Amino acid sequence: MKSVFWLVSVMVLFASFGAVAEDVDGVTEHPLLKRYPGQEIRWQQIENYMPYTVPVGPVTGYRWIGDTVNTEGRVTRTFYRLKGTERSYSEVYKNYLDALRAEDFEILADGLVPDRKGNGVGSRSWIEVAYRLNPTTKPGEVGTLYSGTSSSGGAGSIVARRDRLAGEVYVVLTVEQHSAKYVGTLVDIIEVAPAETGLVVVDPEAIGSDIVEYGRVILDGLFFDFDQATLQDRSAPTLTAIATYLKANPGKRFYVVGHTDSVGTFAYNSKLSADRARAVVSALTGQHDIPTTQIEPHGVGPLAPRYSNGNEAGREKNRRVELVERQRSE
Repeated sequence: MKSVFWLVSVMVLFASFGAVAEDVDGVTEHPLLKRYPGQEIRWQQIENYMPYTVPVGPVTGYRWIGDTVNTEGRVTRTFYRLKGTERSYSEVYKNYLDALRAEDFEILADGLVPDRKGNGVGSRSWIEVAYRLNPTTKPGEVGTLYSGTSSSGGAGSIVARRDRLAGEVYVVLTVEQHSAKYVGTLVDIIEVAPAETGLVVVDPEAIGSDIVEYGRVILDGLFFDFDQATLQDRSAPTLTAIATYLKANPGKRFYVVGHTDSVGTFAYNSKLSADRARAVVSALTGQHDIPTTQIEPHGVGPLAPRYSNGNEAGREKNRRVELVERQRSE
């Protein structure tokens, strides 16, 4: 059986660089594909389940790639930095391409574009559209992928697919010469699988972590009757977790914000989202003794989608309730 690690030639290069250093805290490299020698993990985002649009063709219109594959599953997004070396983006690109081929990946699309011009895979316009389809929602050094410098060079992208016993997997990878001695690489690994529904994943610690980092948290584990604002009994563990966090932070105030997909009229969705937010606030104040001054309900309907409303997987993620921290001046 072939290893999922690097080719022998690449491992020889690793010895010349020494141990990997300067990874940010809390990251874990995906075992499917090992990094290029000397790269540092500077950013990572892992979603247990999310929709992902895999781009497999060139840009064919304004901010549009016509040839795509709609998938959903566990998505691991890792941004690597290679800094202070003479190694170029094209060398990093070639090693990743060879590694994927050696592991029997089907290369669905690839392109190396020294001047980043045109509409082909790996061009500036292709990278812009590909990551508009799949935006990175967690801030960090991955932002360098979208910002040029006076010494920016070429770029390249690879889209690959393979069947495994555990299921289908896609790799979407972009390498760019950010500056003379800085090569950035974003590797997205999509392990295709249906969503596990009915799971409560929110807890007080997770709520606090997201509030600190993003100022808001998605309250997974709240369930409503279809097209209604009636909370189902299985929402109880999540309501308890929210109440525990609120009681531990009595000096903070929050908005409880309802969101919907875009199916139906704007007026209907606006009312439904507001009614659901009020239902959550009512449960927290009535059943858990949370002060009414600490939480305030609002509904924004379909105005702030997380994903495209063009498919059911995206619409499902857009139907949600969030806890948003209020600033003291509000």
